[in-house]
Amino acid sequence: MRKFRMLAAFLAVGAGLISGCSGTPDSGTSKGTAPSSASTSTAPVSSPAGSAAPSPDTETSVPAPAPATSRPSNGPGQGNAELAITLVPSPGAPEVNYTLVCSSGEPAAESSHPNAAAACAALKANPAIAAPAAPGTAQPCTQQYGGPQTAAVTGMVDGVAVDSKFSRTNGCEISAWDAAKDVLGASGGAS
Repeated sequence: MRKFRMLAAFLAVGAGLISGCSGTPDSGTSKGTAPSSASTSTAPVSSPAGSAAPSPDTETSVPAPAPATSRPSNGPGQGNAELAITLVPSPGAPEVNYTLVCSSGEPAAESSHPNAAAACAALKANPAIAAPAAPGTAQPCTQQYGGPQTAAVTGMVDGVAVDSKFSRTNGCEISAWDAAKDVLGASGGAS
């Protein structure tokens, strides 16, 4: 009998704690009812200005929209860029790192790129070469090998964030590399 009393007391305390945790900040009253000391009416409270938008704290099952893609536009651009370029000529070979800073298509003094003038001119002519679009499933890519070279380009082009990877593993990748060859520099080992 003693164990039964202990269990009953435990359940009573637990039930009291659970009922006190209604999840609302206004002492247990729900958002849909107005607290009233004189009556027991539970008339719904309308939202301000008749809006039906949930509060910012409301959890939803709808996923957030995807962020905008970071791909500069095709065609002529402003020619402004701040890029870090990393080339790996072959697996195990040391990385070659460049910095490219362009203003209105002209290289800045802090650029360490081997041909900054050509790279800045190429980015001004077509800023999208720094972030090529991935080939769609309907676009065939020839199965040819262009070499072990890889490159990474990160930074900003015309105010748009860029984080691109380049390789020469198939026809589509080789085409993207060749389009960006002035930006990637000559040390990639590819002509």
